Amino acid sequence: MKRFTQWLEHRWVNPAYVGWILLGLALFFFAAATNTLAGWLYVISGVMLALLLIAAVLPPRNLQGLVVTRSPVAPVTAGAPLDVELRVRNAQRQSKGLFQIIDPVPSRLGAIAVHAVGALPSGQSHTWRYPVPTTRRGVYRWSTIDLRTAAPLGLFWCRRTMPAPATAVVYPQVLPLKRCPLLDTIGQRQGQHWRYSPLAKADTQGVTRSLRPYRWGDPTRLIHWRTSARYGELRVRELESITTSREILIALNTTARWSEESFEQAVVAAASLYTYALKQGFAAALWVSQADTLRDSARVMHALAEINPDPGRDLRSLQEPTWNEYPGQNRTLSLPQVATIWLTAAGAQSVALAAGSRQLVWSSGEGPPTSADMPITLQMDSSLPLEPQLQANLAR
Repeated sequence: MKRFTQWLEHRWVNPAYVGWILLGLALFFFAAATNTLAGWLYVISGVMLALLLIAAVLPPRNLQGLVVTRSPVAPVTAGAPLDVELRVRNAQRQSKGLFQIIDPVPSRLGAIAVHAVGALPSGQSHTWRYPVPTTRRGVYRWSTIDLRTAAPLGLFWCRRTMPAPATAVVYPQVLPLKRCPLLDTIGQRQGQHWRYSPLAKADTQGVTRSLRPYRWGDPTRLIHWRTSARYGELRVRELESITTSREILIALNTTARWSEESFEQAVVAAASLYTYALKQGFAAALWVSQADTLRDSARVMHALAEINPDPGRDLRSLQEPTWNEYPGQNRTLSLPQVATIWLTAAGAQSVALAAGSRQLVWSSGEGPPTSADMPITLQMDSSLPLEPQLQANLAR
């Protein structure tokens, strides 16, 4: 019965409780009139049926001409509310009013949001903004919105679904790490690399990056006299220093058999380690089996927001065989040979890591087997707070 009434409400109109009562009374008076042949009973029955007919025709007309648009939803970190904004515009000449806006938010984000509009004049717009609390990372998508009304008599409900696609990205939480021996002791400082994601502020020592016109306050030692003589105005050198940096790869093993709590903790750890590495001057990147090596911060956080375990994939495909990603094209999945932080679950298949690598292993209490040729391991416990574990000293 519920499915039938929902179908009626979406396709035409669905009688409200009062509507059902009035319809029953109309049929009762009509049946009594046929038995008694009393004209006044026919009149009462006819008036009720006419009222029901008018009440059934007006609600769909009240929703005609309404145009719904949705503003893009800005990404947030888990724990911060999403800011959802909807705008309803009345494109007809008649005033609209007494209708509901129903946003079918995914159940993982909370209850369905409902907002009532009292009146919407012709050519005007109504903006509805509301926060959606978030408790867990993810990429949430929904594509429609419902308008519902029973105006003006309240005897029949009418609902119409309109397209309003939305994509809400909730990034994993980033822990404010003050120290992380796991990262601070990784790899070797070797070779010269340009500073990763350099700031726009010019350095006062190093090699020349560009020349620009002299500005008041620039040190005279930075004036490039030969170029200044050529252009007839003072030109100043902008310098860029060459600094030694460490390249680090944070790899999340999605092919292991994770418990839900452990995997969520591993994602938070990956996001926190990546952010901490950038603050410490590392050339940091993220590796997951579902995507290429990611370096851009926005792409890294988006990948961590939507990633899920994939235990069906064989980890050996990351090292030896090739697999067909696109028709007619083979692609080999392998870990780059740089210092790596390998985040995995206990019992997962081992992977050959580059020298100087580290690994974080989530287990249920028993320690994983260790040997001399294994990388330094930090054993994690999902039942304990994550931040103190990441800031703990290392042990083999």
